[in-house]
Amino acid sequence: MILPMPSASLVPSPTQESTKTPAPIPTPTELPITRLLFTGVIVPARCVQAAIDEREDPNYLYDEPRELIQSADLSIGTLNATISDFPPRTGCKQTYVLVGGSENADALALAGFDVMSVATNHIKNCGILTCGDLAFFDTLENLRRVGILPVGAGDNLSQALEPVVVEVNGIRFGFVSLGQIEPMAFADEDTPGIAVLTPENLAASIAAARVVSDVVIAMPHWGPEDVPNPNYLQLGLAPVAVEAGADVVVGNHTHVVQAYETIQGVPVFYGLGNFVFDQTWARDHQQGVILVLTFVGTEFASFELIPTVVDGDGTVHFAEPEEAEEILMRIEAANDRLPER
Repeated sequence: MILPMPSASLVPSPTQESTKTPAPIPTPTELPITRLLFTGVIVPARCVQAAIDEREDPNYLYDEPRELIQSADLSIGTLNATISDFPPRTGCKQTYVLVGGSENADALALAGFDVMSVATNHIKNCGILTCGDLAFFDTLENLRRVGILPVGAGDNLSQALEPVVVEVNGIRFGFVSLGQIEPMAFADEDTPGIAVLTPENLAASIAAARVVSDVVIAMPHWGPEDVPNPNYLQLGLAPVAVEAGADVVVGNHTHVVQAYETIQGVPVFYGLGNFVFDQTWARDHQQGVILVLTFVGTEFASFELIPTVVDGDGTVHFAEPEEAEEILMRIEAANDRLPER
């Protein structure tokens, strides 16, 4: 589905001296068009990592969507596992310890990702009592090693709340990410971890990003698992992000697709489902959407939702037409259940 593209505002030329010919005012078609791509949750762990080990190849996960991911001006994912060679692989079994090898960072880079939200509840998983924060720091280092910018985590809370700013087509896109699910992953002023999702932190991080960015995108890791309907916490935090100055809100965590809405002209996407995970016990947990946002200059213009499905070994596919329609209809049904604002 594609939102209609509104007319972009004209950008006035700089003040010119009277002896010089004034620069022409750009028309909307002359403003840069920038496409940002977002995926659902990425969990290269458990059965996915076991399949990677068996094949000795982490790249197959993204073979089908790779061209699309690479075609965007910026591609952003949400990683909900550690990427470290220190923890032992769990194998293909049910466990809450979600660990993947360092080769997954290389695969994400080859797939075309530029930025990765890491303010997630499994980002400190290790499975070894003596691990401490080693796997957490390995994850950040492995992402940076391959040129992917992690957002939403750091050596302390202040660092975790800092925006990541990427300039594309002369536009500074600022990203902030905060999570609310797992207190053991939370940072404080003396503890490394993720940015803690509270109304105060959300507003402060967006305000800080606003100073150094032309477009601000908030990426909260929030909400209940397994349901398409945003809960009261999500519904309460979304307006906080909008009031603080976010231009778009793109949430994740719920492992199924969720509703979206517009608040004061700002699009809010509550959850994009699973992109890479081994949750084959329910078909809706194998489904997700790739979100593509289009900006004309600094103005949000339109979006597209591209339905995906994932196999138990992590292989991502574009959904066939009938299933794609079912995924989009489920999102629309969730939209219809949103309370009026």
